[in-house]
Amino acid sequence: MMASNDEEPEHEDMIEEMRTAEDILRTIYGYHTFRPHQKEIIDALISGRDAFVLMPTGGGKSLCYQIPALLRPGTGIIVSPLISLMKDQVDALRGNGIEAAFYNSSMKADEARRVLAKFHAGKLDLLYVAPERLTTEGFLDRLRDVNIALFAIDEAHCISQWGHDFRPEYIKLGRLRDHFPDIPTIALTATADAQTRKDILHRLRLSDARQYVTSFDRPNIRYTVLEKHQPFRQLTTFLDNHRNQSGIIYALSRKRVEEVARQLQAEGYEALPYHAGLPASTRQKAHEAFLHDNTDIVVATIAFGMGIDKPDVRFVVHYDLPKNIEGYYQETGRAGRDGLASEALLLFGAQDIVTARRLVENTENEDQKRIEIYKLNSMVDFAESLTCRRRVLLGYFGEGLKEDCGNCDLCQNPPERFDATLDARKALSCVYRVGQRFGMKYVIDVIRGMDNERIRSLGHDKLSTYGIGSERSGAEWQSILRQLIHSGFLIQDIANYSILKLTEAARPLLRGEVQLELARPRIREKVQKKKKRPINLGEENEELFQCLRELRKKLADDQAVPPFVVFSDVTLIQMANTQPSTDSELLEISGVGQVKLARYGKAFLETISAYKNRIQAGTKN
Repeated sequence: MMASNDEEPEHEDMIEEMRTAEDILRTIYGYHTFRPHQKEIIDALISGRDAFVLMPTGGGKSLCYQIPALLRPGTGIIVSPLISLMKDQVDALRGNGIEAAFYNSSMKADEARRVLAKFHAGKLDLLYVAPERLTTEGFLDRLRDVNIALFAIDEAHCISQWGHDFRPEYIKLGRLRDHFPDIPTIALTATADAQTRKDILHRLRLSDARQYVTSFDRPNIRYTVLEKHQPFRQLTTFLDNHRNQSGIIYALSRKRVEEVARQLQAEGYEALPYHAGLPASTRQKAHEAFLHDNTDIVVATIAFGMGIDKPDVRFVVHYDLPKNIEGYYQETGRAGRDGLASEALLLFGAQDIVTARRLVENTENEDQKRIEIYKLNSMVDFAESLTCRRRVLLGYFGEGLKEDCGNCDLCQNPPERFDATLDARKALSCVYRVGQRFGMKYVIDVIRGMDNERIRSLGHDKLSTYGIGSERSGAEWQSILRQLIHSGFLIQDIANYSILKLTEAARPLLRGEVQLELARPRIREKVQKKKKRPINLGEENEELFQCLRELRKKLADDQAVPPFVVFSDVTLIQMANTQPSTDSELLEISGVGQVKLARYGKAFLETISAYKNRIQAGTKN
């Protein structure tokens, strides 16, 4: 069933004429080959078997259920927790001529009735539904009267309390097996450790499902971590290398989101805030502006999550430390879904850790608290790592990396090591001399010999450790103290205002019995040369690429869809590099299928031809 279009009647029965997954991949989606495991998963679902899929963001999960839904009789039911993500995916499917719709609480009554009418008439290939809507008795009764091709449970980690984003409404999805025991079900997620995977299969009753686990590695993403030191300045320095590129900035609180967005706007950046406390209309406008390339940056809360299905996000910044690696991995995975070079920047400081631990400590469920503390500690380990970021990240999910990745800050700019024995003894001695009763900031003030009323009133300006570290900045001492905490020489008593205390391991270091090496504090980031053009785009073709982008934006605006629904950046880069002149040559480009050729082919070929003629005329002159 193809989306109806009066100008393209020849495409209405295209899917019915296809018999294989390869036909649909090439003709509808415009791709030439499957990615790892995709064909196996698709074949399993077509034959009626269940599947569990663990595949990174941008790895091609959606094709694993979309193609079987097109080849099996009936409608594919896709469960998604994010309304905004449903809309993005439906827009993309319709752009390929596929009959898709969503059914959720954001719809007006008339629109909802039209979707249900098409559903009951068997005119939908795929229907996206929120979990709380799907599991109502009324909707389950509707499903019994309709031919169902398959069930796809997206973001399946939400069903597990071991997962990083547990949602109670997902628990009822296990009932689908009772009501529809013969309908194949696929559960998909980008982030799940071994315990979470086991729990997902148990709760969804997928005991016979075959598990498909692909690599977690996203080699096109460059991971960078910076200690917070004037974080807004660090952010703008980073953004200056990414002008006119799409990016997401995650912050811990609603207040921080609005503050950062306002500061960015004042600095001349196109940035909009997005969090659950804003009116729905404001969030929708920000979402649409970002998708349609009418704003470059969205600043959002980490907890809320945007569900952005936008392939050309070039960077993701975490302004605050996430609570777990799963959330960090999923959020950074929204960058570079098109496979082009992208960046993930994390800013974090000691206060981030304190704040996050305090939130965890407020959890009443002791088992849940234990899980969350473990996950937070793993996130801190990643941030404070002195080895390849990717090795630490993949290792958390049980995947090894034989050699350093070469595409993270620590690989490209290895930290300088130094003999920190003397500095460590100064710091530990100061913690001891102030009675192990003060937090990091106060200890640093004493070490540096700061002259303030509190230090004088407590008599700490008379201590032997007062001012013994005046040659170092506060940020340097903060880094040293954090590394001492991470190395087990100090602890922060979270329940007691985060005061610093010595551990048993500190004694031999204080006595001079051991030597200690630490990484030199990384205060200032290296300013990298701005990339002037996307990866794989020849310099001589940059002008044509920009012309094609302008055409794409115009066509997208005319149809009120995001630009990536027309063509991705990857497709435009291939057009600019190969400069096709015929329909058959255009079809050889990844992302150009029959429907898009009919809709957009003429306009793009004319633009390419005009460009070549202009260049040729200029050469002759």
